[in-house]
Amino acid sequence: MYDIVIVGGGPTGGSAALFASKAGKKTLVIDNQKSVTKKAWMDNHYGVDGISGPDLLEVGKKQAVKFGTEWVEGEVSDIQTDGDKQTVYTEDGNTYEATHVILATGMVAALAEKIGVRTIPGTEPRIKTIIDVNAEGQTNKKGIWAAGTIAGVSMHTIITAGDGAKVAINIISEINGERYVDHDILKG
Repeated sequence: MYDIVIVGGGPTGGSAALFASKAGKKTLVIDNQKSVTKKAWMDNHYGVDGISGPDLLEVGKKQAVKFGTEWVEGEVSDIQTDGDKQTVYTEDGNTYEATHVILATGMVAALAEKIGVRTIPGTEPRIKTIIDVNAEGQTNKKGIWAAGTIAGVSMHTIITAGDGAKVAINIISEINGERYVDHDILKG
């Protein structure tokens, strides 16, 4: 059983995975390979002097995997909740169990609507529907969280990555029973 299953491998999901796995949480990303970032060029990502979307996604995935994130390709078809357990189903017949699920599905709300997560009208251009979350990223369903564009933040990669990190930190803090902070210090 995973601590956290993340649906979506774009900047939001990858960033959430990086923080979760670095904190020692058993983490899985299910990536359908449909991130709009694959078509992007970023000259506005702080700390990076221009990068293609595919390169940004690959670097982010490598970072998360380095700390233990499992990364699989698949399309999530359903999520069922039984008490504190979430069961995630993929179209190819695989199932994964977790305590927490983060929906990082970009501009796509269909899965959220299918599983009974409350949605509201979007505020960003071209984003018709978003998931209704509280300040921590929790949805109306216990154990189901949302981050990034689908949770109503601007679709700029720097912002969605930060939102993924925020939601992961909130989940880690809940699991640990105290506020989690991840700060590395230069050695030397």
